[in-house]
Amino acid sequence: MDPSPLVVAALAGALQLSRAERDQLYRSAGQLPPQDGTISDHVPAGIQRLTTRLGDIPIGVFTADWSLVWWNSMWTALHGDPAVIPAPERNLALALFGHGAARAAMRPIRSERGDDAFATSIVADLKDALTRYPADARLSRLVQDLRQGSPGFAHLWATATTAQHVTDRKTIIHPEVGELLLDCDVLLVPGADLYMVTYTAAATTPDAGKLELLRVTGGRAVQTGPGGTA
Repeated sequence: MDPSPLVVAALAGALQLSRAERDQLYRSAGQLPPQDGTISDHVPAGIQRLTTRLGDIPIGVFTADWSLVWWNSMWTALHGDPAVIPAPERNLALALFGHGAARAAMRPIRSERGDDAFATSIVADLKDALTRYPADARLSRLVQDLRQGSPGFAHLWATATTAQHVTDRKTIIHPEVGELLLDCDVLLVPGADLYMVTYTAAATTPDAGKLELLRVTGGRAVQTGPGGTA
């Protein structure tokens, strides 16, 4: 049995292949490489190395339809392990508006820009992506399902216009370290149509200390001895 496109995409990412090497891997597996007009899940090797080397900063890499395709260990420590979510559901729009595993796994987040600001920008991004990738079946299905299943998404789809991403300050409620107030930046990767989402804290602040604790513990509970000390 030939491997599925999802398995091939995951293997190409793990091997940090170039686009040409990725396309050859698809052909070797009996699959057609992603075509123009559809969203690519390919993360360039340089971006993969960058997210790994910036180990102190939580970084997640998303495709044009806001599917999470790459993350580092600090992203897992902050947000939980995306690997426990089925790959087709690792999507930020599904986390915000859906009713499945992505929504259930999303930790509580408050934005200083208001509850609807980031959600509005995500919907606007999907509207823009649909104009650029009209042949992408995954994107079309995502939009159709959310318009039918989420009144909030349907309302924003009817009203949202282009929303420029700006630095946001978000409070994330972590089950082990409590609230973290972090700067959230969305960076565009030129030529790859990817979003890099990063979370940082000002040095010497309590939130920076909590991020460092997450780096050391991997986001897991700190084990204590009989006397209550670590």
